[in-house]
Formats: sequence, structure tokens, C-alpha cells
Amino acid sequence: MSEQMSENNECTHDCSSCGADCPSKGAGAIEKEALNPASEVRHVIGVVSGKGGVGKSIVTSMLAVEMRRREFGVAILDADITGPSIPKAFGAKEGVEVRENVMLPYVTKTGIQLMSVNLLLGDETSPVVWRGPVIAGAVKQFWTDVIWSDVDYMFVDMPPGTGDVPLTVFQSLPLDGIIIVTTPQDLVSMIVEKAVNMAKLMNIPILGLVENMSYVECPDCGKRISIFGESHLEETAKEYGIAALARIPVDPRLTALTDKGALELMENDYVKAAADAIEGL
Repeated sequence: MSEQMSENNECTHDCSSCGADCPSKGAGAIEKEALNPASEVRHVIGVVSGKGGVGKSIVTSMLAVEMRRREFGVAILDADITGPSIPKAFGAKEGVEVRENVMLPYVTKTGIQLMSVNLLLGDETSPVVWRGPVIAGAVKQFWTDVIWSDVDYMFVDMPPGTGDVPLTVFQSLPLDGIIIVTTPQDLVSMIVEKAVNMAKLMNIPILGLVENMSYVECPDCGKRISIFGESHLEETAKEYGIAALARIPVDPRLTALTDKGALELMENDYVKAAADAIEGL
């Protein structure tokens, strides 16, 4: 793998204008992993965050549900190997079918295809104690060794931060763009910059920002209460020149549906604008 080095010796992972004398300089740009010949995936969207605990997986799930309601073929590749939560939101427990050297994804009640490490474990509470390269290899296998059938939009739920797995996804999968999930706290808004900079470094388009836990709505008077502080969505989006796509409130109904594995029954339009941006691809 050839690596482009900046003046402070940091690799940009972009070989197109690399001037460094790397051992594998002649290898050229990093090639994307080949999709299984029996699969068909038209668009791949990464859902990322600068830190954990911002609700990235619930945003991924809501986007998938919304796109499925628009009658698109939809899939979720759960790349958060050590903290998988996607199957819980959809009540997926039966596992996946393994045939020789390929796997068939779990299909939800409405037809969303899922692949997650929790669907391969005998006990969903078993910890995944793997080192980085093994985790990255598992993510690649979810792309290459799973037969994804007629998928218009695949969402990749990535672990937080800018470590091995996000880097693997950025380098190995043909991403059409990413959505960055944030919350109103100043700390999280600051960390958004890491995700933005990583995407720009890897030449991945940023579709926009989604702010989760943005507010809570009083059930009596309808007043919006900013329990985690005032929203920074618009100013953060403006600072980085990207779109502000959605503000998702703290909604006990969403929590209840997720706990029951029935997120597909959600009744809201919280991610409508984000879905519009994705459909615009």
C-alpha cells in the first residue's frame, strides 16, 4: 500500500499525488474491495461520528427505515464490530444463513437486509475481543462474502472515532458519501471536526450533519427544551461548508420501539431531509 505523506510525516492515504518514497511506492492507489459477483449494491452511505454515545446506530436505522418506506432496496452493514446494536433495533435474533463461502443477510419484516457480527454469535451478549486487523478483516468480509440482493442504498454503521475500521471502510468500500452524527454539546461539536477532516483527507463527500438528542418536546405544551444545551447544528454546518440535514429530538417512543426491536413501526419525519439528500444521489 502506497502512502502519501504530508510535511509532518502523516499519511494521507491518497496515492494520486504522493511524493514519498514508500517501500510499496509502485503499488499505486488503494483498490476497493470487490463486491461478491452475486451481489448488487448501487449506493453506499457511511454513518460516522467523532465519538461514541451520540446515537449513530439509531440514526442509521432510521435512515434505512425511511428509505425502505420509499420502496428502495435497503441494507445495513454493521461495521461497529465490538459494539453492534443494529440487530436489536430490528428484533433480529435468528442469525444469518451460511452457504459454503458466502453468507446471506438477515432480512427484516419490511425487507431491510442486515449483516452484523451479533447475527453470527451464539449469544448476542458475548464480547468480541479481537484486535484491530481482525476487526477490519471482518468488515471487509461483510462486503465481499455476503450476497446483497438488489440494494439501492446500503448504510454502513461505523464505530466512533477515526481508527482502523473507519479507515478500512473509507479505503475499501466505494462510498458515495457520509453522514456525520453529532449532539448539541460543545465537546461533541468540537469532535465533529475530526470526522470532517478525515473525510476530506480521504476524499469522501460529506452529505451533511444530523444532530441527535437535539431537544425534548414537552408532551403538555409542545415547547422544545434543549436539555443538552442549545443546538450548534447550523453554525457547525456553516463552519465546515456542509449541509444541516436533521435535528432529532429525545423521543421516548423511539427508545421504546428500539427496545422492542420494532423500529420499523416508527411514525415521524425526523430524517426526511436527510433521506431526501441521499435520494438526490
